[in-house]
Amino acid sequence: MQYHTTHRQSLLKAVILWISFTLVPLALSAQNFKLNNGEGEVKVTGTSTLHDWEEVAEQKSGTIVLDNTGELPKISSLKFTVESESLKSGKGTMDKNTYKALETKDHKEIVFELKSVKSISPVTSASNKYKAVATGSLTIAGSTNTIDLPFNLTIHEGKILLEGKKGLKMTDYKIEPPKALLGTITTGDEIEVHYNTVWK
Repeated sequence: MQYHTTHRQSLLKAVILWISFTLVPLALSAQNFKLNNGEGEVKVTGTSTLHDWEEVAEQKSGTIVLDNTGELPKISSLKFTVESESLKSGKGTMDKNTYKALETKDHKEIVFELKSVKSISPVTSASNKYKAVATGSLTIAGSTNTIDLPFNLTIHEGKILLEGKKGLKMTDYKIEPPKALLGTITTGDEIEVHYNTVWK
């Protein structure tokens, strides 16, 4: 009985050690990066019957979990958030109309969350730069759609750079394009989101 108990304990220890040595390298290979709000820029551009416009996001946050030990980097998670009322155009009236359209009292954040990486491939001119397309859910003003988000991914000196742009339609998120001056100025339905972000 003593022999069987000791043998069973030894076997259990061996299994625990094997699991530990197997999982530890996997844990070490995946790194967690956080968006640096102080660097880079996220802006939204669009048109109106009067002039083109842009709004810059002053408050943004996010995390990426990335494994760069293989031939191609693997992104296992990506979440990106912009505070709705941090979008600033430099014009108070326009900002108020934007916040009204986005219903910011009830929906304080714009959020993209990764579902899968559709494609990733190296850029031939640089060893640390890749073109990627991520499929994920984008939530604006309480409405969520699945979109493909294209970006260039650069890994450099402990940082990740994500750069790209994505066209969207406000009406796809049940947003009525803002109007001004009693409806004489109307914002175009199509907008473009430009992102140049730094993650550490």
